[in-house]
Amino acid sequence: MPQKVDATDPNNRGHVIDLATNAVKAGRLIVMPTDTLYGIGCDAFDNQAVESLLRAKHRGPDMPVPVLVGSWQTVEGLVREYSFDMRRLVEAFWPGGLSVIVHQAPSLPWNLGDARGTVMLRMPLHPVAIEILQKTGPMAVSSANISGQPPATSVDQAENQLGADVAMYVDGGPATIGTASTIVDLSSGKARILREGAITAERVGEVLGMSAAQLRGEI
Repeated sequence: MPQKVDATDPNNRGHVIDLATNAVKAGRLIVMPTDTLYGIGCDAFDNQAVESLLRAKHRGPDMPVPVLVGSWQTVEGLVREYSFDMRRLVEAFWPGGLSVIVHQAPSLPWNLGDARGTVMLRMPLHPVAIEILQKTGPMAVSSANISGQPPATSVDQAENQLGADVAMYVDGGPATIGTASTIVDLSSGKARILREGAITAERVGEVLGMSAAQLRGEI
């Protein structure tokens, strides 16, 4: 049976974070809160756990799993090049609802799916998620739902979909944004928005010196 733990009580949060960290380090799947939606996650470098995550979501490797980090500095060891545009986006929007696709460092031993040498990175604006990530290191995290079903904005919604495929459910209260992150692809050398979500194209454009239409590929 999955374990459900409550991280909303400040007196209990440290213990819950330790339990979640131990589960991740043992190769198990957890569901945890983020600012945008609830996520199902595991150690990004545990390839068996990543396979289990894809199975739990009924999803194939053709949809690679994003990676969440607990600090700005962590990304520098994960990317082939920490470009000027990436730095500007990280400093403007992390922690927060912006995911960035870049070329990964070539030496990394993970297998997140058919990512063709790229990785999608984000730092979530949620204290529980950040504390877990700072203890576990990078985690492979996808929305906590079966592929094609509505994404979960509460731990109960996640548990109703994923059930016993997840070892631990961490309740951090309702997701504050309730909308998926905005995805900006920097891997081609020219910034492009692949999904507009929690952060508008206009706000991204202000940081990169581009128009929303340029980011959307409309001009």
